[in-house]
Amino acid sequence: MEALQHQQVRVKVGQYAKNGRTDCGDSYYMLATDDYFLCVLADGLGSGRYAREASKAVCDTVEKNPDEDVDRLMEMCNKSLLKKRGAAVAIVKITFDTKEVIYSCVGNIRFYFYSENGKLTYPLPVTGYLSGRPQVYKTQNFRYEEGSSFLFHSDGLQITRVRPLLQGGKSLEYISSYLHSIVSDADDTTFLIGRLP
Repeated sequence: MEALQHQQVRVKVGQYAKNGRTDCGDSYYMLATDDYFLCVLADGLGSGRYAREASKAVCDTVEKNPDEDVDRLMEMCNKSLLKKRGAAVAIVKITFDTKEVIYSCVGNIRFYFYSENGKLTYPLPVTGYLSGRPQVYKTQNFRYEEGSSFLFHSDGLQITRVRPLLQGGKSLEYISSYLHSIVSDADDTTFLIGRLP
């Protein structure tokens, strides 16, 4: 299980291929600098090699252009999928100085943001997927408080009650272990659980 440790953000990641296959159709990329945390999660349509190729093209695009804003990154990711299978794509950028979360998603990737005051934010995605064709994007911005937690996951993970999982100061290790325990091998699955100290 991969982990990211930074002064401003900590993240634990779990990724699982459908039916124990070699190629997972999900890909992700994350980066923490002194100024921001950037993460993209892409779920290639279907599963296997071609789904992986599509999702990896998205993540490669973000990795090469981390300083672009979220709207521009979504446009660039869409272009990267021309003549590929297509993918559901979500991008979040968290700026530490302004304590702002900028989020955009097309497709069935879930993102939950929980503040220590008990507020759970669940930005609604645009339905569909990126494929290189013209696409409408909806970017959402909101402020956060220190100590907030977030959960990002592809549609392979089925969670019915997110708030109890994120509240009560549970450790990232506890939450990631629980998420690992409920993963089914019926679909490619990726989750990222993070905290802003």
